[in-house]
Amino acid sequence: MKITILSVGKIKENFFKNAINEYKKRLSRYCALNEITVPDEKAPEKLSDKEVNQIKVKEGLKILKNIKDSSYVIAMAIEGKQLSSEEFSKKITNLGLDGISDIVFIIGGSNGLSKDVLNRANLMISFSKMTFPHQLFKVILLEQIYRGFKIFNGEPYHK
Repeated sequence: MKITILSVGKIKENFFKNAINEYKKRLSRYCALNEITVPDEKAPEKLSDKEVNQIKVKEGLKILKNIKDSSYVIAMAIEGKQLSSEEFSKKITNLGLDGISDIVFIIGGSNGLSKDVLNRANLMISFSKMTFPHQLFKVILLEQIYRGFKIFNGEPYHK
């Protein structure tokens, strides 16, 4: 199975980079993991709704350019479905069992994802109603993917 994490904005902090690299190493025994990072749009702190939408559209175009037609896309969106770790594990492994071998997880920038990206998604998942910085969320997502493979394989992992 090939899993791609497609995110907006680069990781700046070394402690996040270290955590991401650790989970990439752990995941290498379960899947082929690919990371694609598209640049975020620079913007001032205070934006009108129209300006926020324009930024999401620009970032969305960069995201969509990196998705194959055959990819199964999971958008990480606050309005998405919340799953337990066990349900998340079952979803990912069932996709593989159904012959879907190319899964793309999308993490948006600080303003979220455009309607076009959300419309392209086969599934929207939310890990919480809370908002997380994208750097931290990438670590959380990788950890949950790793946990999902451990659960599916019946391997021990802390609860």
